[in-house]
Amino acid sequence: MPTLKQQFGQKNEELAVQILTKAGYQILEQNYRTKMGEIDIIAREKDTIIFVEVKARRSERDGHPKYALTISKQKKISRTALTWLKKNYPGQIRARFDVVTILWQHPKQPEIEIIKNAFGLIL
Repeated sequence: MPTLKQQFGQKNEELAVQILTKAGYQILEQNYRTKMGEIDIIAREKDTIIFVEVKARRSERDGHPKYALTISKQKKISRTALTWLKKNYPGQIRARFDVVTILWQHPKQPEIEIIKNAFGLIL
């Protein structure tokens, strides 16, 4: 049985999928894992592959979720994204890294933001 933290994460990833779909993203995969790391959502928008990290918080007590993506985590996502691209698109294709932030200050109406091109490839 998932922990409360895992349930919170799953709930927010599902919410992010709904928001991204409404915004025109085509969801390709969720929770892609390798030895190097995990990518929450992999999507496509027109001719671009988007690797999406979902960051959610119940409050801003520990800071806004948009500031929670460390350089170390960006490196893991970058390496994992390259693995996915090599496997699924051996040729050239555009790619970018987006972040979806979800802040639950008001339980019935979370503050949601899609940050496009949130960071570049970091190796």
